Amino acid sequence: MKSVFFAGTALAGLTFGTAAAFAADKAAVLTNYANIAEAKYQDSLATAQLLKAAVDGLIAHPSAENLAAARAAWIASRVPYQQSEVFRFGNAIVDDWEGKVNAWPLDEGLIDYVDASYGGPTEENTLAALNVIANPGFELSGKVIDAAKITPELLEGALHEADGVEANVATGYHAIEFLLWGQDLKGTEHGAGDRPWTDYAQGDACTGGNCIRRGEYLQAATDLLISDLEWITAQWGDTGDARNALLADEDAGITAMLTGMGSLSYGEQAGERMRLGLMLNDPEEEHDCFSDNTHNSHYYDGLGVQNVYLGEYVRVNGELVSGASLSDLVAEMDADLDAEMRRKLSATMRALGRIKTAAEAGFSYDQMLAQDNRAGQALVMDGVNGLIDQTRSIERVVSALDLNGVAIEGSDSLDNPSAVFQ
Repeated sequence: MKSVFFAGTALAGLTFGTAAAFAADKAAVLTNYANIAEAKYQDSLATAQLLKAAVDGLIAHPSAENLAAARAAWIASRVPYQQSEVFRFGNAIVDDWEGKVNAWPLDEGLIDYVDASYGGPTEENTLAALNVIANPGFELSGKVIDAAKITPELLEGALHEADGVEANVATGYHAIEFLLWGQDLKGTEHGAGDRPWTDYAQGDACTGGNCIRRGEYLQAATDLLISDLEWITAQWGDTGDARNALLADEDAGITAMLTGMGSLSYGEQAGERMRLGLMLNDPEEEHDCFSDNTHNSHYYDGLGVQNVYLGEYVRVNGELVSGASLSDLVAEMDADLDAEMRRKLSATMRALGRIKTAAEAGFSYDQMLAQDNRAGQALVMDGVNGLIDQTRSIERVVSALDLNGVAIEGSDSLDNPSAVFQ
């Protein structure tokens, strides 16, 4: 992705006393932001632990009901996690870690069996159809790998991004998603993946082969997700490195907040996750493509951006975490700009909410991407346009707060559309 740089302009007419008060406000804003980050990762961890319980139940007692329960737990776990994505782009600790838990898209043939239409190895990825679940041993980069037992260490140490290929996603939410739903082979028609529960059955009832190893992989990936979430949660605790890095330099901390808001809004969500899929009419570009949960993914990403600006987050137990906010800082400088930013965020959430409501009523995100589906494309583009529009106001906030070095991620789908088809 490209980065688009915006530099702040000097604020005029600021007295020494006003500047001092403004600096104190920044400290409070950063502390609240760190508190919200900690709460979101705590909730992500708690819901992942519920996912683990459901996965363990499925493996111990395979059934259609237990597979449905594990799928529901996965979808629930995405609600707090997606709201945490706004901490990316501006916080180096999060960026360095995030690929372990939410990397996409993935070449699912690395993990398990796939439909014949998927194809085999490619020049770009010789491991695209490795199927580690079916192979207790294989060669990787000239080294023989013992995969007789599928463990978190195997997934993290040998398989994830193997051979330096980003599509070799062996860990995280989307690997788990694939193991619960299987491939979605319906294209732009309604319906998600429909892996049978018997893929985890024992004995002669097993379908897809290697049911015990498939269960091992699912449990290993879930255990690893939990340990990764434990780690990042600790980084935002009272003495955590992410919190300390944020609070060490107030202007750099505020810059990190706005970088995350702008980059998630523009290049990542509006561009790579929404506009690109619409341009290609390709459901493989969906963020949660196996489960058809993309409408929720988009909605909660958008909500995460709004959370940061307003300085509030509603936890999964209903508790409100709130405090000093970017909105407070902006309102001190320019009340009209604060009102504009709030209005733009609300408009985006209404647009993303319409996508969510339509999908929940049976008009799935897959269908919205179809080339001849004008109503669906209009819904998606309303979300894209809202995200772009709110990014323009984020740029104005950067200038109002006199910040330098805010780098907002771009996307060819927005900045150079012809390059998408080259």
